[in-house]
Amino acid sequence: MPDEDKKRAAHRALVDRVLNGAGRASPELRARAFDNVAIPPSLHALIDKVATRPGQVTEKDFAVAKASGFSEDQLFELVISAAVGQSARLYEAGLAALAEATVNSEAE
Repeated sequence: MPDEDKKRAAHRALVDRVLNGAGRASPELRARAFDNVAIPPSLHALIDKVATRPGQVTEKDFAVAKASGFSEDQLFELVISAAVGQSARLYEAGLAALAEATVNSEAE
């Protein structure tokens, strides 16, 4: 198997495990965190910051989510889902840009 195929297979396996593996947070909520869409209000600040501005995540973001009834295990899984989701979007965008640049350079 070529290296690029191995990388894509590993990436797919990671995403599948994050979204469908055993966990304390529901697969539906993990998918929402992964996609950063339709997040419950009590989680929105935390998940959105993890996905878009991770350096701005605060203890208060975790405290709000925890006070609304989410366990530390659930929050851990949701944070991982959000981070992997954002990295997957960036990975796919990078691959698309590379493919476009390759096609454009071959056309010249």
